[in-house]
Amino acid sequence: MSRVCELTGKGPMTGNNVSHANNKTRRRFLPNLNDTTLQSEALGRSFKLRISAHALRSVDHRGGLDKFLAKAKDTELSANALKIKKAIAKSGSEADALT
Repeated sequence: MSRVCELTGKGPMTGNNVSHANNKTRRRFLPNLNDTTLQSEALGRSFKLRISAHALRSVDHRGGLDKFLAKAKDTELSANALKIKKAIAKSGSEADALT
């Protein structure tokens, strides 16, 4: 399982451990990833995603998974999240055609 957020594309970064003697050794800063289940209002079902804590706060701030994905860039999304985004867009266009 890769250590990349499915919604924001946030991944590991590199840096240095610096000792008291100022010795530097390389290290990795890993994103705070959580397995979460998010509800889609447009599709009426839930999706399991591996997202960062920052992305979870962003989804909550924007008003849900549907609104977050509507504004998200396709290049940052994983293949799974991109399928969800297209399904939401498709269901939205069908709803607009019926009204």
